[in-house]
Amino acid sequence: MTATTPTPPTPDSEVIPILDFGGQYTQLIARRVREAGVYATLVAPTVSIAELTAMRPKGIILSGGPASVCDDDAPQCDPALFDLGVPVLGICYGLHLGAKLLGAAVEPTQTREFGRASLKLITDNDLLAGLPRTTSVWMSHGDQVNYLSSDFVALARTPSCPYAAVRHRDKPFYGLQFHPEVTHTPHGGEMLRNFLFRICHCTGAWRMAGFVELAVARIREQVGDKKVICGVSGGVDSTVCAALLHRAIGEQLVCIFIDNGLLRQDERHTVESALRHHLSIGLRVVDASEAFLSDLAGVTMPQEKRKLIGHRFIDVFKEASADLTDVEFLAQGTLYPDVIESGQGHAGMSASIKLHHNVGGLPTEMGFDLVEPLRDLFKDEVRRLGEVLGLPEDMVHRHPFPGPGLAVRVVGEVTRDRLDLLRACDEILLEEITAANLYRHLAQVFAVLLPIQSVGVMGDGRTYESVVALRAVESQDFMTADWARIPYDILATVSNRIINEVRGVNRVVYDISSKPPATIEWE
Repeated sequence: MTATTPTPPTPDSEVIPILDFGGQYTQLIARRVREAGVYATLVAPTVSIAELTAMRPKGIILSGGPASVCDDDAPQCDPALFDLGVPVLGICYGLHLGAKLLGAAVEPTQTREFGRASLKLITDNDLLAGLPRTTSVWMSHGDQVNYLSSDFVALARTPSCPYAAVRHRDKPFYGLQFHPEVTHTPHGGEMLRNFLFRICHCTGAWRMAGFVELAVARIREQVGDKKVICGVSGGVDSTVCAALLHRAIGEQLVCIFIDNGLLRQDERHTVESALRHHLSIGLRVVDASEAFLSDLAGVTMPQEKRKLIGHRFIDVFKEASADLTDVEFLAQGTLYPDVIESGQGHAGMSASIKLHHNVGGLPTEMGFDLVEPLRDLFKDEVRRLGEVLGLPEDMVHRHPFPGPGLAVRVVGEVTRDRLDLLRACDEILLEEITAANLYRHLAQVFAVLLPIQSVGVMGDGRTYESVVALRAVESQDFMTADWARIPYDILATVSNRIINEVRGVNRVVYDISSKPPATIEWE
């Protein structure tokens, strides 16, 4: 991925660029900074000094990462970054890199340290102001600073790490061996706020309304008087994307909704009603369900399903937009977690977990330039954006739905009968979760049809029918998630209703896997 210089959210805004070295918690740093009211944006480590200067940063953060600064091919940043006179905070790998470039010694530890550690403050400093003298922090590293030159001051230590927090005497560089952005570091938020407000002197005035102004201006500048096509699915991301584009360019936007036969119950009606009647957006609806289901016949591998759906989507999209003129842009509701999971992170070092059909080849295939106004946002931020845009609450807080639809929730072969069976189960699950007032408390909840059958007994007869798994997770950013502890009586009601009301199911199981190591979706 080629890094571009992000534009500040407003002409007089406060911006904190985060150099992304591929750490698993990098997105959490951005979230914590934005939650404090300061705009954070992720950039590649290769960002030039000219690009950084153009952003007028109030401070800079160097993220953690999986590499070792002791390796010959370790990712680097421009050393001139430390001469900008802007405060710099290095976290884990960011500490190692900054310390090494500024004259300290970094060496591999005997064993990788992962987990809680007891931090003891050595000296008072703005970065650690207001913290107890001893507190818990979360470590995750294989290297550590083992020698400080006289240019550095040690701020805190742990039993196994003598320089767990440091600062440079002459340059505004600060470093933390641990991760202040994770909840396992209870006072981590205070440390980040100290950096933002005590050291960088931010005011914390950034709000989502400011992002709307920025995004509208960016869209208008990029698009001009040309038309934009936006594929909508009824999900939060594409709906908010469409609403934002409509605010920016009005009738220059044409939305296309493709019924691929893989949708939730009554999804087509919901989308048409919301976009046409509530938002007054121009909408084209195409029923291509037969073509999609024909492509998927006999296919069982998840990635192959996604590829087939993506290819067919392009063909149908081309046909649906063939008569439009002055169209040069395609809009997509890509979010930052989508980019990371597709291996297109800013550092170019993130592993590809799964293929996202809305990240990649569609614009190239159709000859369009890409508009992705939500690309730097997390799911909860998109919901807040939807509220600012005036979208109905039930639309803004809908649970995510995968781009390939139920094709990745029907594990194994996708057929019309199996889809109908799953829709019926999913509808019962959502009804009971909503009735129990749990829907807004869960990040995602859905049913999965497994490719196995089990023996059961109904009445006086033996059955051999399908197994359905229920999945419910709690998450803030969807990069990590924990399985939801739904009360047993609610699970029992859902199970009883599915088995009694959906012909073809005789067993219901509950998924208690967290992400990682599992993903939220099964495929």
